[in-house]
Amino acid sequence: MSLKTFATEVVSDFYTTAAIAPSSRYLTDAMLKPLPLARARLVVEFGPGTGVMTQALLDLLPPRAKLFAFEINPQFFEYLRETIADPRLVLFNASAETLAQELRRRGHHRVDAVVSSLGLGLMSEQQRHAILSGLIPFMDKRSVLTQFQYIHSMQMHNGRPSRFSAARFLRHYFRSVERKMVWRNLPPAFVLICRR
Repeated sequence: MSLKTFATEVVSDFYTTAAIAPSSRYLTDAMLKPLPLARARLVVEFGPGTGVMTQALLDLLPPRAKLFAFEINPQFFEYLRETIADPRLVLFNASAETLAQELRRRGHHRVDAVVSSLGLGLMSEQQRHAILSGLIPFMDKRSVLTQFQYIHSMQMHNGRPSRFSAARFLRHYFRSVERKMVWRNLPPAFVLICRR
């Protein structure tokens, strides 16, 4: 997908895009390095966008693993469907809140790793909690979630911008939340590494 097409989606639907540019390889590396991918059976990706992290995940996953990717933006979903032909990738044109339903429907009880590019600060508090509450029962002490947050750390609260800390929010659900800075991204971002 061209940068022009990506930019068009940002302008037309910023709340589901939640980014101004695709993730850099530095951000991608920082998001994937902490994950237990070598022996993973099931990995989940929230908000794959144009598939930068999706393709990197597939390059690292074992042949029998599955990658469940939840993309709410219909244009990005179609782009992923047309450009990534890998039988390990299962795409959902659905919000992250549907994760538990989709996993149970397919007989899955555990996820090894979760990569989240969701714009948590642009969501309502209720939506954020719904996503994490649905995910947590499928994670155990070996599972790892990575989430990034842009350095400006903004959220919309009652229609007005204010500061938002994804780390503080995630500590409600995870025993350990480590933070790593990635300067070589537009804009710079924190990677949050979360363990139960």
